[in-house]
Amino acid sequence: MRYEILCPLRVVDGTSTTSLSARKIEVLLAALLVRADDVVSSEDLVKEIWGTRAPRQAVATLHVYVSQLRKFLRRSADRTESPIVTARSGYVLRLGADELDFHVFQDLVRQGRSARRAGRTQEACEAYEEGLDLWRGPVLEDLRDGAIVNGFVCWAEQARLECVESFVDAGLEIGRHREFVSYLYARIEELPLHEAFYRQLMLALYRSGCRADALSVYQSARTVLGEELGLEPSATLKRLHHAVLVDAPELEAA
Repeated sequence: MRYEILCPLRVVDGTSTTSLSARKIEVLLAALLVRADDVVSSEDLVKEIWGTRAPRQAVATLHVYVSQLRKFLRRSADRTESPIVTARSGYVLRLGADELDFHVFQDLVRQGRSARRAGRTQEACEAYEEGLDLWRGPVLEDLRDGAIVNGFVCWAEQARLECVESFVDAGLEIGRHREFVSYLYARIEELPLHEAFYRQLMLALYRSGCRADALSVYQSARTVLGEELGLEPSATLKRLHHAVLVDAPELEAA
């Protein structure tokens, strides 16, 4: 069985894909998954499910939800034992190797970093790309009201952003600048205040023979950062702008 949280939450077993229709039980599963193999206290789960509006019998209702979730997971995986274990103060969801897609993503990012440090840039690029392919939509969409899930989503999105940057940097190192132009325009449309994408796009355009377009990207970055944040581009982006202006030889692809 595999759990997918890098999109709306679903449970996959072979060719069968199932999801929960009861939102509160779905929140319970999401909270247990993002804290997998750690005890999540009943108190924290009550806050995650109900926030500040927990009913009087919230703990008793939580026990009922856990029981229903156990039945759902046993039925989905056609197994007799539930992965949810009762602990002294709460519950633990036990995961096997590669059962959570985010853990697979993290492993691929680690593989990419290791390969890049060893000079195997093509291998690194492939690992990063494979990891990013696991993201199929907004993470745990509509389940972000509680501190557990919302905190995880913020952390996961930052991890994805760092992976995108590493993927593009590795791709530019091996000469994939032309194919990354449209990809980077899309990333800037998605995150217009993320300066690293402007830097990468300027470099990709310059190496594609589009020097004027690279300079135009710098002006766009300067306008957006000035209007939205009241800031000038960073020293790194300014140095790249000057290097493009003077056709600095270090900008050429290796």
